[in-house]
Amino acid sequence: MAATGEEAAAMDSICKAPAPPTDLKLTAEHRRDEATNDATDNPKAKRPSNNNNGGVETAEEATEPAQPDINELCRDMFDKMSVFLQGELTATCEDYKLLENMDKLTSLKYMEMKDISVNISRNLQDLNQKYASLQPYLDQINQIEEQVTALEQAAYKLDTYSKKLGEYKELCEKCWELFFLLFYYLLLYI
Repeated sequence: MAATGEEAAAMDSICKAPAPPTDLKLTAEHRRDEATNDATDNPKAKRPSNNNNGGVETAEEATEPAQPDINELCRDMFDKMSVFLQGELTATCEDYKLLENMDKLTSLKYMEMKDISVNISRNLQDLNQKYASLQPYLDQINQIEEQVTALEQAAYKLDTYSKKLGEYKELCEKCWELFFLLFYYLLLYI
């Protein structure tokens, strides 16, 4: 994660800190001794008096600025690094807490889904048992339906037969009438 705010400023100031000198003198006594030696040994380092020598300026020797305290720079660097690392660790901890919460929620959802699936399984078993107990009745209903279909077809056949029988009866009656009529005419002519 990228650092923001104070952390970014701390990182920028770390990057802009001057490079440490190659000759390390870590105690304050060495710095004081060095400053007094520079002042007494190097007379050119002192500022010359301001004499007007006909408008001619005198050149001064360029001196290095005073070296910053290495201990201070190190402390500053370590403070800024600790702020940066603290921010990184805090972000990582927050990420892990988020993952932990997501894991807990996921496990709860899976538990709910498990309970639902157990209930569905139990209900399915109940339905299968009820269907098994109703199966003999369903078989009887199927047999009755087959018998009704056979009876219906027998009724259609009987109806057709009775219609034919009715036609045959009418035909027989007409035949008898004809027979009687013929017989009557025969008797009249004989």
